[in-house]
Amino acid sequence: MNMLNKIEQSGRSMVEMLGVLAIIGVLSVGGISGYSKAMAKYKLTKAQDQMSMLLINIRTAFSGSPSYQGLNNTTAVQLNIVPADMLPGGLGVSVGAASGIVNAFSGAVTITATENNQHFQIKFDGLGKETCTSLASSDWGTEGLDSMTVNAKTYNQNELPVSAISAVTNCGNANSTNAITWEYY
Repeated sequence: MNMLNKIEQSGRSMVEMLGVLAIIGVLSVGGISGYSKAMAKYKLTKAQDQMSMLLINIRTAFSGSPSYQGLNNTTAVQLNIVPADMLPGGLGVSVGAASGIVNAFSGAVTITATENNQHFQIKFDGLGKETCTSLASSDWGTEGLDSMTVNAKTYNQNELPVSAISAVTNCGNANSTNAITWEYY
């Protein structure tokens, strides 16, 4: 008779389930934060690589030429100077869509010869404050780098590399988009 009055329960209590859900939530937030930081670092590295590849490809394409006359986004695509990952359509992009060259942060990239055709410029638009600061304060070397413009502030060759404090000052606030223009000879 004692056996009939005994009620057995199995399973988990509500408190135990809430504890498990809280632990899962904390781990998820940590994972998302880590992923976001990893993606930001990946994109920054990719943007640096894109800039370096453009520089190398332009110099190679124009190595036998006395000037950079005619260099612009369209000719850069025609001459296969632009890496495929910078073209929204990849390698199959049409020359008419060449103005759509983008950097790792989906900002516009502009490639132009300067007024006298002796120099060329590569401009990355659409950069956030942290990215702008990192790219501006990177050491791009001095071989052929004539100047770098961060938004409205131009740094001449003897002022490069830009200090981190100066880069932070000229890269606007966290909600603004920034542009960096490198000028090479």
